[in-house]
Amino acid sequence: MHSNKYITVYTVAMTLIVSVVLAIIVTGLRPAHEANEAVFKKRDILSAIKNELPVDLESISDQEVLSLFNERIEQVTLDANGQPVEGVKAETIDMAKEEKKPEAERLYPMYIYKGEKSTFYLVSVRGNGLWDKIWGTIALQDDFNTIAGVSFDHVTETAGLGAEIKDSPAFKQQFVGKKIYNDENEFVSVAVVKGGIKKPEHQVDAIAGATITSNGVTEMMENGLEVYLPYFESKKNK
Repeated sequence: MHSNKYITVYTVAMTLIVSVVLAIIVTGLRPAHEANEAVFKKRDILSAIKNELPVDLESISDQEVLSLFNERIEQVTLDANGQPVEGVKAETIDMAKEEKKPEAERLYPMYIYKGEKSTFYLVSVRGNGLWDKIWGTIALQDDFNTIAGVSFDHVTETAGLGAEIKDSPAFKQQFVGKKIYNDENEFVSVAVVKGGIKKPEHQVDAIAGATITSNGVTEMMENGLEVYLPYFESKKNK
């Protein structure tokens, strides 16, 4: 039988050894993890305009995603007043962290996709679903009014219900061609409604059985797009 002292020393030693080994593994894998995360983020951003891309986004390699993003995307960072901020790459902005800052101190990413024939402005939005956070990328045509495409994601919305904001191509396709300004040039965003669409240019059908998530998308679109309006207006007036 080993003494209590031996058992204690052995336990402490093994704990230290395991901690060191884990630290080495985590440190060694961090570059690969960060690289994979960067590719995932860029693929997700581009998915908002996947129908406008010269390639099939779902079939190209990670390296091809990076090449496409770097060749066609101009990154712009905006402050809370819609003014460009120098020296900060849009892809480095963590919207979850920005959300915790006072509104006046927040930064917002924007990605300008320059295609052969068209230019699209992709902006990030973030809100609340039924269970946790939801977020997305909204792509606008260069009139800063017409939606060219969207992508949505979530933390833990219900599969087959709220999770359809991400999983249902039909839901996302509804946003294509919708307008965020009305005929009087007033910002009205795009609402997710149940019970029938009454304003075809500014509404899409809600997901059956997912009222709270659908309402969350409506609020996210309105609040998220609003912060970019000063930039849009400055561009439209040029």
